[in-house]
Amino acid sequence: MKIILKNGIDKLLFGMKQNDVIALYGKPNSNYNDEDENVIFAYNNQKMRLTFYKDESFKLGYIVASSQDLELFGTKIIGKNISAIKTEMTKNGISKFTQESFDTFENYFNEENWIIFQTEFDEVVKFEIGAIINDKDEFDWKFKNN
Repeated sequence: MKIILKNGIDKLLFGMKQNDVIALYGKPNSNYNDEDENVIFAYNNQKMRLTFYKDESFKLGYIVASSQDLELFGTKIIGKNISAIKTEMTKNGISKFTQESFDTFENYFNEENWIIFQTEFDEVVKFEIGAIINDKDEFDWKFKNN
């Protein structure tokens, strides 16, 4: 599953509605509302959790994924050492990361692309990507059929 920076993962594009996603992947294994009343879809086979923002007409705005098939710049990322991933990112022009630690986990956040590599014991265990906010302080939706 290819990560497309600022756009989404695989066939998922930021700005899709729930029905658009169901047309691609079928009904989610579970769905629920979070504390902000956003709708969350969870897909077990794809190992993805999708957030549809209530305040944005329930458009897809955030993806959390942990599939072994995730790849960025042709490199699989889950299970890889964060040093190797950061080297690969630097080769592709992404070198600024804010690091945050909690318990045995560390997050490496790149704001420009709104991505997070979550690690445990220096190994990437989870990847997060969010829709980009443009210069007008609005989401830059990539899916235009809504």
